[in-house]
Amino acid sequence: MAVQIALEQVSLQFAAKPHPFTVLEDVSLTLEKGEFVVLLGPSGCGKSTILNLVAGFNQPDSGRVLSGGEPVRKPGPSRGMIFQQPNLFPWLSVLDNVTFGPRLGSHRKDDVNAKALDWLARVGLKGFEHHAPWQLSGGMKQRVALARAWLPEPEVLLLDEPFGALDAQTRMMMQELLRNAWLETDTTLLFVTHDVEEALFLADRILIMSAKPGKIVEEIVSPFDRDRDIETLVEHPRYGEIKHHVLHRVRQEAKRHLS
Repeated sequence: MAVQIALEQVSLQFAAKPHPFTVLEDVSLTLEKGEFVVLLGPSGCGKSTILNLVAGFNQPDSGRVLSGGEPVRKPGPSRGMIFQQPNLFPWLSVLDNVTFGPRLGSHRKDDVNAKALDWLARVGLKGFEHHAPWQLSGGMKQRVALARAWLPEPEVLLLDEPFGALDAQTRMMMQELLRNAWLETDTTLLFVTHDVEEALFLADRILIMSAKPGKIVEEIVSPFDRDRDIETLVEHPRYGEIKHHVLHRVRQEAKRHLS
């Protein structure tokens, strides 16, 4: 398959006293078109920094970041992003929040609204188009953010712990909703989490990171079928073994980070 995203020997430092702080050191990775890759590691290991580089918010000190074979120099519509907080405009309706970006361009309002209504139905928000954000639960707000990010049909979707602030039941529902939406598209997903079970459920591949400086220390290719649900996943004969291994590796890196 074609490579959609590539980081080639990327390093990045942040200014700090008395010495600069190395966030990423010689990081290389690729994502194929339509792949779902999860970055997993301790806080401060550079997971979100990688997302910001792919989004075009930051530039590396050395190495290259490529999207579709072209250098990433700034944000662009081919790369959408979802944050931990939904960041909705409180004065706009659900529909107007979802269509805000495309309406600033040259897209026809009727076409944009039709696509937005379709995405709102996909994420279970049919009938809530004219509600205000304050009338929605946390999970519903994040579903609005999901519809908003997918509406422009980005080639790549970057997700920075989007379900981290939700309760356990809502988080599981959102994970299944995200997987189902992804399976209906060709979108490439790069997802950041601290949650091992979330990573195992979502990912085609898990990249485990170390910290101080941030590096990729292990790649785990999922042996599970793409068409899976949370209940049947835990019954897979290899689930317990892989979960134990990933927990051990992440705990190792977290302890090393704190030492």
